[in-house]
Amino acid sequence: MAGVARAYRPVQRDQGFLLPPDMREWLPEDHLVWLVLEIVAQLDRSALHARHPNVGAGRAAYDPDMLLALLIYAYCQGVRSSRQIQLRCLTDVAFRVLCAQDVPDHTTIARFRAEHQEVFAGLFTQVLQVAAAAGLARFGTVAIDGTKISANASMDANRHRDWLVGEVDALLGDAAQVDAVEDAAHDQDDDRNHGDGQRMPASLRDRSGRAERLRTALAEITAREHADQQAEQQREASAAQRLQRAQAGTPTVGRIPRGPHRLAEAQAHLAREIARQQAKHDRRAALIAAGRRPTGRPPVPVDQHPHVRRAQRAVDAALAEQNAPPVTDHTPARGSASKPHRPGEAVANTSDPASRLMPTRRGFLQGYNAQVAVTADQLIAAVQLSQSSNDQAAFVPMMHAVEQTAEQLHQRTRHPGHVIGTVLADAGYASDANLAAPGPDRLIALSKARDQARTSHTAPAVGPIPAGATPREAMRHRLRTQPGAQLYKRRGATVEPGIGNLKKILDRFSRRGLAAASSELHLAATAFNLRKLHLALASC
Repeated sequence: MAGVARAYRPVQRDQGFLLPPDMREWLPEDHLVWLVLEIVAQLDRSALHARHPNVGAGRAAYDPDMLLALLIYAYCQGVRSSRQIQLRCLTDVAFRVLCAQDVPDHTTIARFRAEHQEVFAGLFTQVLQVAAAAGLARFGTVAIDGTKISANASMDANRHRDWLVGEVDALLGDAAQVDAVEDAAHDQDDDRNHGDGQRMPASLRDRSGRAERLRTALAEITAREHADQQAEQQREASAAQRLQRAQAGTPTVGRIPRGPHRLAEAQAHLAREIARQQAKHDRRAALIAAGRRPTGRPPVPVDQHPHVRRAQRAVDAALAEQNAPPVTDHTPARGSASKPHRPGEAVANTSDPASRLMPTRRGFLQGYNAQVAVTADQLIAAVQLSQSSNDQAAFVPMMHAVEQTAEQLHQRTRHPGHVIGTVLADAGYASDANLAAPGPDRLIALSKARDQARTSHTAPAVGPIPAGATPREAMRHRLRTQPGAQLYKRRGATVEPGIGNLKKILDRFSRRGLAAASSELHLAATAFNLRKLHLALASC
């Protein structure tokens, strides 16, 4: 009747246990948990069980199959902390089903993830094969892109060589003092000698592992300085070759590199441009002297021509650099050796020495460069982790990884969609080496997307690639054609949503070190593909 309030639903927290006695009835049949358990049962887990022979005295170990399924499902939900996984096993029905209400400790979960890190790459491939058997993984177009992921480290933990050397020396001095104290105690009281005449080693006293991380960071700086020296030698050789071509009258592409050859190359370029423009004046003067009337406008005075003026500016900049006062070695002032980081100096991170400072659109982060290859149906086909912020060196390894994966899947399924077609990549991968490298067909942008789209619309190309075109000229021609422009448009819609959804699973690494972070990336990619497979099966 109108005006009479309805009663609230009863809240009876003291009621009896109402869940079904069978755990298999706690979740619907199409829940992701059942797919995870089914997939794990199909994988080769021999490497996991080899570490747990489950013989001898002691308490029985947790089933590795259960821990693997628990870890994969947790990553599917974006839960990576071992403590959070343990908590979910107490509060979340799906997690309780996975562990069968035998909740593992967070240390057990973390140790399992660390001890089997080399297995996760193989599990990623096996899950991809299961998805391919279900009709997924269409390799007609594969898009490759990189994304920066934060490491389990802070940018404030970056230190330069002097600071690290001082800290390592201080640790060694502390260890020597401790040894001296223990020696004196041993002489006074034999009972304080741990009962076996041996002192406790310094490595056991340093339970935090700080000394080892500092030594690793110092080794990272040494390796980077050596790599920088080799790169500088390569740049010097390349600049010398450019100078020889410029002095021989051969046009060079790109900005003149800084260094001892900059002024000579700029002057050679200026001389070449002056000669070119002067030749135009000489041809016009020859026609007038012969009594013929030249056509077209008179050429611009040589010193006013835009090409000559630009070449002159390059010479002026090279002269300014040459005449600048030499940069002397920085002599640190009193107390500067304790400063953790000086601008322009090689540094290493004391929390995760393998991580690097990575530039992003929003500034810098301490992390790694994750390379991701995504198929046309939004399945991750390959992942790799790099310490370089530049994507160019990662293209060929990623392309070969995708090619190898497609061949393996095609041999198993004989599906026509498991044959690699065209690899798509943005301008960050554009280099002559990547354009000419052997491998499948590829489209690599040579400029920004908006500039490329404008060029293909305002100056479209038709017909085949001109004979004798360089790899860069051939790629520019293909991108200006209508089929090439339409095909390249698929790049952003293919890889960028994939990376966005992958970073919902893994937006920051939990483990430290390149190998550990790489295994975690493979685990996250496995969870990503399982979620895609679950959605595909649910829509059938």
